[in-house]
Amino acid sequence: MSTVLPAEWAPQRAVQLTWPRPEGDFARHFAAVERCFIAIAAAVTRFEHLIIACGPDKAALREKLLAGGVRDERLRLYSVPANDVWARDHGPITVFRDGKAVHLNFVFNGWGGKFNAWLDNEITRRLAEQQAWQAPVEDLSFVLEGGAIESDGQGTLLTTERCLLAATRNPQFDKLQIEAQLMHWFGVRRVLWLRHGDLLGDDTDGHIDTIARFCDARTIAYQACEDVRDPHYADLKAMEAELQALRTADGEPYALVPLPMPAPAYDEDGRRLPAGYPNFLIINGAVLVPVYGNAQDEIALARLQPVFADREVIGIDCRALIEQYGSLHCVTMQIPESA
Repeated sequence: MSTVLPAEWAPQRAVQLTWPRPEGDFARHFAAVERCFIAIAAAVTRFEHLIIACGPDKAALREKLLAGGVRDERLRLYSVPANDVWARDHGPITVFRDGKAVHLNFVFNGWGGKFNAWLDNEITRRLAEQQAWQAPVEDLSFVLEGGAIESDGQGTLLTTERCLLAATRNPQFDKLQIEAQLMHWFGVRRVLWLRHGDLLGDDTDGHIDTIARFCDARTIAYQACEDVRDPHYADLKAMEAELQALRTADGEPYALVPLPMPAPAYDEDGRRLPAGYPNFLIINGAVLVPVYGNAQDEIALARLQPVFADREVIGIDCRALIEQYGSLHCVTMQIPESA
């Protein structure tokens, strides 16, 4: 049986969002967070369909979305209870087995038990019960978040040791056994591991989607840091060296695209927030890039535009999202075409 984990740039049917609740973790920043979600929703529906898991008042939310420029004909709303908004980590990871799509529903345990996640862990199955998905859902007992893996669509997976080898994920497996699991479920032939690279304030134990991303099978955009005074400097320089040492399946070095470090942002308690530019979302015809209201935004967009020459690069203000230690890619999950 042939299994393929498609790259994010493969044709998509839809993107999934899980809508924020006024009483949720974003309560203090709810208005700003909802504006961010509406901006993401409007951008997505310019290019493809949007699936939203939301609270019970779908009519009120639909009205708000349409007023914000979301295209009604591409919008699907489903009432599903949730703990939080991080669809990248509780949404389905889609593979193709002999050309037929399957949604893999891994266990989401709140990034190693840091936060309540029992409702989020049921979202993919509950959406299936409401026929949001066209493909079947397969429940698995392995703990894995979508933000922890990057696929080039050609048999290579990029991930981090800090996350996948965390004792709070799958302590019964060692590194080689985890590689075997990834190869089995995703049909990959190679797993590339990064030991370095972490953003202060990140709750995920070092998700790859915050630090390094495939743009195509030969190109990786990554979070760089050139300020020796920044506490990220040494670790991100070590990650940069790791990326420089990686090779493609045919032995060539990757083309590397360094993205600038955003100006530091802090929460009300003085904790550094995990702002970064690699947390972008690739969709049909566009790349949605988180921006944070500082001078580095335009540099990041300018560096990504030639990499995605066939797509429109669109900045989305995500300053509110980082208040809960995630960004744009973290709140989205793409659903491939024919899925």
